Amino acid sequence: MPREIRFLNTLSRRVETLDPLEKGHVRMYTCGPTVYNFPHIGNYRTFLFEDVLRRTLKAFGYRVTQVMNLTDIDDKTIKGAAAEGVSLREFTERYDAAFFEDLDALGVERAEHYPRATEWIPQMVALVQRLTERGHAYVQDGSTYFRIASFPGYGKLSGIDLAQVRAGARVDADEYEKEDVRDFVLWKASKEGEPSWDTPLGPGRPGWHLECSAMSMGLLGESFDVHTGGVDNIFPHHENEIAQSEGATGRPFVHTWLHAEHLFVEGQKMAKSLGNFYTLRDLLEKGLDPLAIRYLLISVPYRQKLNFTFDGLHAAAAGIERIGNTLRRLAHTPAATGEGSLHASALDEFEAEFDAGLADDLNTARALAALHNLLTAVNQALDGGGITAAVGARLDAALARTDAVLGIVPTGGAAESADAEIEGLIAARVAARKARDFARADGIRKQLAERGVVLEDTPHGTVWHRAK
Repeated sequence: MPREIRFLNTLSRRVETLDPLEKGHVRMYTCGPTVYNFPHIGNYRTFLFEDVLRRTLKAFGYRVTQVMNLTDIDDKTIKGAAAEGVSLREFTERYDAAFFEDLDALGVERAEHYPRATEWIPQMVALVQRLTERGHAYVQDGSTYFRIASFPGYGKLSGIDLAQVRAGARVDADEYEKEDVRDFVLWKASKEGEPSWDTPLGPGRPGWHLECSAMSMGLLGESFDVHTGGVDNIFPHHENEIAQSEGATGRPFVHTWLHAEHLFVEGQKMAKSLGNFYTLRDLLEKGLDPLAIRYLLISVPYRQKLNFTFDGLHAAAAGIERIGNTLRRLAHTPAATGEGSLHASALDEFEAEFDAGLADDLNTARALAALHNLLTAVNQALDGGGITAAVGARLDAALARTDAVLGIVPTGGAAESADAEIEGLIAARVAARKARDFARADGIRKQLAERGVVLEDTPHGTVWHRAK
């Protein structure tokens, strides 16, 4: 049986135990990027929350089917393609590819499905037709709109005041002011210079809100378990998704809604005018470690605002380094022959606390604190009576599971290559000492020290770590 996990459901405003419609199988829709530019680090805060959510559900014994859409047709993508004088497909595919490169850099697991909006036009048209048949949609000047007054449940996610609704007032923009409660466009009549599809609704293109309903229900069913996004999606986007989905089917659309809070930079809202607007690529070009960026972005529980600072990023890098140093010590220290200083009870306590943190609305700060408490106990044991082979094997499994959930253990890629280079220099130093070439041995130690690598000669061999 999967382990129980609780979430604060935006829809009910209550903490609820996850109870999938199909036992043991969570069907989840995560709002993906609009592929008109490189996503900023606030977007990746949300994408990483969703990644840890997916990984946690799997670690707790659930099967997960995740859908993340790629919005390749909306006001922004059309404007971008027109400005460059290229086709919509050529323009958006460039940013599709960049998005997946960023996901790989941050160690984000791939979802099962990444539907592109332009490939789901027939399903969107069918959804509009169902809404029209049920009296929820009407045509004006060639465009089809959702009639908010026809759906009494409108506002149940966001708590928006329906007294603000102006009868007959409509909004055509894909994105609009948060308090702008008007009938929203489902299908936009064709305009000169914009992509258009010939359909039974007339020539035109879909509205942004329509896209997610068609793709999510098409791949996950008319009712599914979890829908996520940033708090800025709650209104109007997710509110409109609920209205058009439930208006068409007469069934509950999503059981659990989860929303990640905003990210600030050095205490301020991120804005290009303030010079504090960063994409992931901006940070990587500064030589920053993507693993440290991941660590920082998941270190604060997703429902709390996150203040991104460069001091915080350096602290995250130190946290990653501490994990790596402990793993290197474990790898170079033989198993204890006696009882050892790390007992199985310490691992019991770690596993219980780590899982309890995650089960409590994905409290990543609590899970990370449990990890660092374990690292302290491990290093104290290595300084004392050591760790037995049996406890060491269990420790290895616990750390592997931790990485499967949080994805912050420094292995592979550039980190592994750098470590291999250091190990090679240490081996050369050991050989020089055996040959009594102490000048060369001291030179290698100095060379490593200049790179921030500290050596410790022990009875079991040379152990190294990076200076704090």
